[in-house]
Amino acid sequence: MSHIPTPHIGAEKGQIAETVLMPGDPLRAKFIAETFLEQAECVNEIRNMFGFTGEYHGKRITVFGGGMGMPSVGIYSYELFHFYDVQQIIRIGTAGALSDRVDLRDVVVGTGASTDSNYGDQYGLPGTYAPVADFGLARAAVETGERLGIRTVAGNILSTDIFYHADENALQKWAGMGVLAVEMEAAALYMNAAKAGKKALCLLTISDAPLRGASLPASERQSGFTDMMKIALEIA
Repeated sequence: MSHIPTPHIGAEKGQIAETVLMPGDPLRAKFIAETFLEQAECVNEIRNMFGFTGEYHGKRITVFGGGMGMPSVGIYSYELFHFYDVQQIIRIGTAGALSDRVDLRDVVVGTGASTDSNYGDQYGLPGTYAPVADFGLARAAVETGERLGIRTVAGNILSTDIFYHADENALQKWAGMGVLAVEMEAAALYMNAAKAGKKALCLLTISDAPLRGASLPASERQSGFTDMMKIALEIA
């Protein structure tokens, strides 16, 4: 614990729970803490990347922003896993549907995360690593969605480094391989968890479908996000 506080996290020993829910937006972390947690305490404000620890039905949970992209979530998840004894991180975010199997408002359980990132090169592996979620968390998410009557779709997602791609057909190529949806963080989270011997899962609310030109109006995005939160909190 001699590494805490870190350059990016100001929490002291014991202020962060073993389970972390990680939205990208720090203001969404604040919203989750205020809406779902009891006795929520702010444990980080460095760079306005807010983190809060509280309780949900007697379970101690931290909600911590992860930022946008794999470099950002890579930093925060690494420090949480290695320096704060976090055992599992559940990313909760939004995504764009690529597959016809996925509709607006669905919750996608990312069992694997394809990527166009070079994040995995640091490990010097003699091949291509396939980042995957913890099976126990993924199974629990699907079963919880079924129990709560929330439509979930499990499968491979894309973690991309590029929001505005020069190749206009890039997403169609990934869709052709059965990839369900596109986001920007899960692959790095899964690799950090694997290297640390910890657990990770990415849950995604489908907010738009770029290949179909469809998207949820702002007024409906919150209800879809709430469904995903119900799953995440139940399995945390």
